[in-house]
Amino acid sequence: MTALSLAMVLAEAARRYPDTVAVIDGDSRVTYAELWLEARCYAARLRELGVRPGDHVALVAPNVVDFPRAYYGILAVGAVVVPVHLLLTAQEAAYVLTDSGATLLVCHASFLELGVPAAARAGVPVVSVGARGNGAVQRLEGVDGAAPPAPLPSYVTRSAEDVAVVFYTSGTTGVPKGAMLTQLNLVMNTMVNVFDANDARSGDIVLGCLPLFHTFGQTVAMNGTFRIGGTLVLLARFTGAAAIELMLREDVNVFHGVPTMYVALLEAIGGYDRPPRLRLCVSGGASLPVAVLERFTAVFGADVFEGYGLSETSPTATTNQPHFGIRAGTIGHPVWGVEVEIARADLDDRIELLPPGELGEIVIRGHNVFAGYLGRPEATAEALVDGWFRSGDLGRKDDDGFVTIVDRKKDVIIRGGFNVYPREVEEVLVRHPGVGQVAVIGVPDPLHGEEICAVVVADPAGPGVPEERHLIDWSRERLGRHKYPRQVRYVDALPLGPSHKVLKRELRRVIAAGSD
Repeated sequence: MTALSLAMVLAEAARRYPDTVAVIDGDSRVTYAELWLEARCYAARLRELGVRPGDHVALVAPNVVDFPRAYYGILAVGAVVVPVHLLLTAQEAAYVLTDSGATLLVCHASFLELGVPAAARAGVPVVSVGARGNGAVQRLEGVDGAAPPAPLPSYVTRSAEDVAVVFYTSGTTGVPKGAMLTQLNLVMNTMVNVFDANDARSGDIVLGCLPLFHTFGQTVAMNGTFRIGGTLVLLARFTGAAAIELMLREDVNVFHGVPTMYVALLEAIGGYDRPPRLRLCVSGGASLPVAVLERFTAVFGADVFEGYGLSETSPTATTNQPHFGIRAGTIGHPVWGVEVEIARADLDDRIELLPPGELGEIVIRGHNVFAGYLGRPEATAEALVDGWFRSGDLGRKDDDGFVTIVDRKKDVIIRGGFNVYPREVEEVLVRHPGVGQVAVIGVPDPLHGEEICAVVVADPAGPGVPEERHLIDWSRERLGRHKYPRQVRYVDALPLGPSHKVLKRELRRVIAAGSD
């Protein structure tokens, strides 16, 4: 057995950088030595409560210091972390608890209204963490006045192939599935992100605004920062203004975000005398419109390294990297130790790779690919074919090795027999001065099968809301006859999932309901 534990990321940081501030949470500043001691105290309490190596422990917590305390405490006792999305209903959260086989729920005191009924539905005990308590719920910190157990001396030995974290997918293809990520998956992805993919440095001050329950925020922001001994500045509720104020106050120089966050920063920066002094910016989670990337670089003076990954790939699979340079509109090159290729999308039972320039499905293999879906061997067999993970995303690889995402297979619009890729239309529309954000979807049409509909959020700093006819005519001049939108709908905001991705399935439902 090869011993390996994701808990060593924090354990080693505490050994190498004991007095460095690991986490800033409001007025609280916690050093690596303190954070690792607190995690081991949590681990001792978990063991006292009956948690054993290999048990699944669910975690409900926002971006506060209790998240890494509990996360590494669960890992230190040898258990598996099951992060729960904070925007779920109690019924949805109960499904995650039941499906994952969780034996305990660790819930932050500020989310007991979600955690307690979810745990009750699932028949799972719950303990709380955080300063504000609920007398009816036992605290993980222990009963006030009672002597706490001695902290574990170190983390429990685990194997490289043991599962460390189970991430629940967003359920775009049905009920959410638990993607099992191993200790090796997550340790390696943490390592390559900071040592190969990004110009990360030990003195980095990183804004932790991505949800820590999500794979991007967890691996790239939290674990990556801890691996190099940087400082993670937590922001529990993201807005553009709140992020800028925190970045200025704490001298943040590294920003990780999804495209909607970059848009929000651009919208908010007009209210400040100067932008934060950012050295490194990373974008992922969804395609970043080139126009947004260009505006952000011009306003903030920082390059944006766009990457790509999924829960099933730990998450990072590719990114624009200093070694290869930045190519706007692409997701860069595969990270070290990972292969990313383009395969025929119409073959389900085998992988047939395509040459450069051909459009197909993005497939991935390497140390980052998950161990499968928990309790779903058939779904695992569909996703893992001939040693490759099928991403469900369509893309191309050019002669220089840069990969470009065209769209999700399931988001492709088929209008009159022609394939239309929403991202291509969105890239054009977002350049209109009156458009702040846009999502393009297909809506049912009796003549063409599907019609192209642009759902637009007007740019508050723009010249005004463009008339629907004007925007249609403007896009017709810039897109092929089968590509430009025939319908435009204005909304105040696009529906976002817990990881701040635009929920196109929800848009399709809302637009369809409005047409009835």
